[in-house]
Amino acid sequence: MNKFYAHILVVDDDDGIRSLLKKFLNENKYLVTTANSAENAAEKIRFVKFDIIILDIMMQGQSGIDFTINFRNKLNTPIILLTAKGEPEERIEGLEIGADDYLSKPFEPKELLLRIKNILNKTQNRETRKIKFDNLEIDLNKSKIIRDGKEFKINNSERKILDKMIGSPGETFSREDIGKIIDLEKERSVDVIITRLRKKIEIDPKNPKYLQTIRGTGYVLWIE
Repeated sequence: MNKFYAHILVVDDDDGIRSLLKKFLNENKYLVTTANSAENAAEKIRFVKFDIIILDIMMQGQSGIDFTINFRNKLNTPIILLTAKGEPEERIEGLEIGADDYLSKPFEPKELLLRIKNILNKTQNRETRKIKFDNLEIDLNKSKIIRDGKEFKINNSERKILDKMIGSPGETFSREDIGKIIDLEKERSVDVIITRLRKKIEIDPKNPKYLQTIRGTGYVLWIE
């Protein structure tokens, strides 16, 4: 793919938005495939590996939230959710189910472009990292965790957190530290992502052995 920076799947049931996004992204050297529903998108990802999925939340039929829930553990493609409301609760829900970023409608196309570039820079320029300890294998290059033979996909935000923590085992990271790693300001959103990671890493997420809370300070990963 020498001509294009990346291949993007745009999923929206609004014909006008699909056409505008495709035209804009094509002009900025991105290859774009479109889908008019979550069901249509599901068919396309069976045969094509996309670099990013831009997904509208409110669609007829299956919603963008449902699509993300169904496919988050099956693929590691970054997902940017488009939301009409932009309420904090909706943004948190998007992060909780595994989306990598979100953008509230209406939005400036240039802002979407910056978010796309940001995600691509983080996913395409990453080092190969793979570690094993106890019953766990964390493969950052393939964006997955294997626990007791069961595989869990991790998204870009989860991968970035693990990358930093694995590089500094036993070091405590505050919520602010983690927020800077994944470009989030709200502590609640950081807690949501840590909770999601624990479900993939820990046998008993409520009593974590590896990804622990240091009361009043932050989080630490014990892998030694």
